Amino acid sequence: MYKLKLPINYKQRMDIRETERALKFVKDTFQRNFIREFGLERVSAPLFVKCRTGVNDDLNGVERAVHFDIKEQEIEAEIIHSLAKWKRLALKDYGFGEGEGLYTDMNAIRRDDSCDNVHSIYVDQWDWELVISKEQRNIEFLKSVVVRIVSTIVDALEETKFAFPKLTLKLSKKVYFITTQELYDLYPNLTSKERENEITKKYGTVFIMQIGGLLSNGEKHDGRAPDYDDWNLNGDILFWNDILQESIEISSMGIRVDADSLKHQLEVSECEERRAYPYHRRILSGELPLTIGGGIGQSRLCMFLLQKAHIGEIQVSIWPEEMVKKCANKGINLL
Repeated sequence: MYKLKLPINYKQRMDIRETERALKFVKDTFQRNFIREFGLERVSAPLFVKCRTGVNDDLNGVERAVHFDIKEQEIEAEIIHSLAKWKRLALKDYGFGEGEGLYTDMNAIRRDDSCDNVHSIYVDQWDWELVISKEQRNIEFLKSVVVRIVSTIVDALEETKFAFPKLTLKLSKKVYFITTQELYDLYPNLTSKERENEITKKYGTVFIMQIGGLLSNGEKHDGRAPDYDDWNLNGDILFWNDILQESIEISSMGIRVDADSLKHQLEVSECEERRAYPYHRRILSGELPLTIGGGIGQSRLCMFLLQKAHIGEIQVSIWPEEMVKKCANKGINLL
């Protein structure tokens, strides 16, 4: 059953047409600033990849990809969940060097996602990836990149508020960093989501680090596939969403696995058969570059900056009929 929050006294700041204009403004502004900050080059990206190559993002390892056969080629393909692995292959195959990076529009279908205020089965992100050196595979470099991303988001907000004065959201460029274990130690009796809410409500802008491995209670804070992020060098960027009175994740990102961390994470995840996939073999052999990367949700960022109560006010998708009715009764019009 879906989860839905209906904020009390929620009022639309913009009608649909003005929202569409503001939506384009946010996307154009953030993308321009983001490219300028990191010097990224735009590339074309796939909507689907061949099955059983190890290229698709396995997310938590249980989500089903939409898959289909290609009649002429007599092969099977699947819609991407994200481009976490594909981008690293592209950096190598397109000849990107250290300090260079790419970005692209990622459009995906995640048919097993539960729809709520911030989740849709349709996912759209700015996916990005940057080649780094061995010396940059550390926490401090990760933090420096996070600060630059947050700064770019805040700058985009200020430009948007100038263009659309109805908006009142305020964000700080100051980021509070905390690991999942430190967060658990602070709030051991809360769920992962509740812990995220508590820390983000307190500090406003938070980067929760080291997601994927087991905590001291034997559980994971959240799932991460074992073959793209290094679980010791990754995290989520969260902001406090005053409309929904909860944290909102805007980006999942991290320094990617090298040969050693890939071996370890496949082993503890009992996924060692993946070592035979072409993608994994190229990491284990040292053929692929060391990288950092992530995804920044387009609709989710726009929803947050434009102070919307539901991601369906930003993007067109398919929603449960009962959700559409409940939202309409509260003045939340889902596209």
